[in-house]
Amino acid sequence: MAYTIGEFADIVGVKQSTLRYYESEGLLTPHRNEHNSREYNEQDIGWFQFLLHLKNTGMSLTELKQYTDWRAMGDTTIPDRLELLDQRKHFVEMEIQALQQNLDILNRKILFYHDQLTGNKYDFILYPDKEENKDESKKVMPKTK
Repeated sequence: MAYTIGEFADIVGVKQSTLRYYESEGLLTPHRNEHNSREYNEQDIGWFQFLLHLKNTGMSLTELKQYTDWRAMGDTTIPDRLELLDQRKHFVEMEIQALQQNLDILNRKILFYHDQLTGNKYDFILYPDKEENKDESKKVMPKTK
């Protein structure tokens, strides 16, 4: 099935100008009909959605272009694409780890404030697992009933 640029933009959830930008950057190549109007198909939907996922991992425009070029070259570039995706995966895993640490600290601080409001007073220690805080760590996360 063929989709106009407006239909395609609605399906993938972006503005038509975004699609034109991706096209101008060589990341998306719609087919053209006899009137030279853009036509997109099901494969274009999958490809564009994958590009958005890569972009959402923090992949740069340069990396997106490189990946797109390698894809167009065929299977001989699979090792290159695999390496790029492995690098991005490692980066995302590190970001998730950092976000999890930040979430843990937020949760501990929220618990600390709840405890303060209920009269359970103690000093908040940002990093209770550090060696100098071993004795103090019990104060950070008091047992709740």
